[in-house]
This record gives sequence, C-alpha cells and structure tokens, in this order.
Amino acid sequence: MTAIPYSFKKQCYLHMKKILLFASGTGSNVENIIHHFKNHHDIIVVGVYTNNPNAKVLDKAKKYNVPTLIFNREQLTDGFVFDKIAELKPDLIVLAGFLWKMPEAIVNAYPYKIINIHPALLPKYGGKGMYGINVHQTVLANKEKETGITIHYVNEHYDEGEFIFQQKVNIEDCASADEIANKINKLEHKHFPEIIERLLEG
Repeated sequence: MTAIPYSFKKQCYLHMKKILLFASGTGSNVENIIHHFKNHHDIIVVGVYTNNPNAKVLDKAKKYNVPTLIFNREQLTDGFVFDKIAELKPDLIVLAGFLWKMPEAIVNAYPYKIINIHPALLPKYGGKGMYGINVHQTVLANKEKETGITIHYVNEHYDEGEFIFQQKVNIEDCASADEIANKINKLEHKHFPEIIERLLEG
C-alpha cells in the first residue's frame, strides 16, 4: 500500500479527522504525534499553536510543514485564539506540554474534544505549577515507588477533567528526577498517539 504524501494530505484534509496541537516547550510529544499520523489516511495534524515564540516545538512543526500560530495571553482570552481554532474546525484539540490554562469559552465550545497528558497519576501531583520536572522532583522527594501518565479531558480546572487513560511505571530504581522523566517520556510517546487515534476512530 502506498502512503499518501503529507503535503498532498494537507490539500484534502477537509475529509479527514483533524488534530490541533497546543504546546509551550520543546515539543517532543508534538513531534511524536505528527510523526505517528504523517502517513495516516484518515487523520491529520492541521496546526501547532504555542504561547512561546522561542519554543523549540516551532522547529519541529516546521520540519513536517505543519502550520503554526504564536499567541500571547491576551490573545488567548480575548477571542483571537478562539476564532483561529474555529477556522480549522478540529475534531480533537490536544494539549501536549501546554502550560497555560485553557479559557472556559474554548472548553465550553469543544466539550469532550480537548485532551491533555499529565506526567503523573492524577489526582496526585496535579494542579497549577505541577508540570514537567516539577512533578518528577516532587514524586522523587516523596519517595514514591511508582508514577505514570494520565490522559484526560480538559475542563475549567487544572488537571481535573475526566480520565481517559492511565499507565503506571515503577521508579524504585530512579535516583533523580531526570531518570523519572525518561521513563515518563517513553510512556507518553508510546501511549499518547494510540489514545488519540482510538478517540478519533472510535
């Protein structure tokens, strides 16, 4: 079977399920998701939106010719980002390392169409300020024997939306937050694209 060229898919994506990605940092999950779907016949990533003009995720999106949008906090809340989302008509909005709270207007406009991945087993180690290495340092300091990932729907509160998927990993052999992060990254890269695909095809 011959794969559909990604550039061609961009021209006919109106007939495909569309993913819109939000990220704030390096974008390892973003790149993994784009790569996972780059030859998919029914699903395409139509954009990468970021609040950080210096985010490395922009380079990763450019590598795959995925359109990007940079916005500030005012634009996130004054309707600018809302309108840009509406133009794309995404079937799923995926927060992949996006550090700002999604405005209630956007959450309400896309019920059960916005998901987030959190690098811990919610409801533990969630909430404002609990992201990235901060989570892993706290998990390590509390001498947890296991941690994991949680994929959940987004509501108006940080990390409190309905759970979609959780996966645990043992961290008793981890001596640093970076070692925990490496295990979590592997879980994220394995399971996040699979769950996205399941949601869109289900």
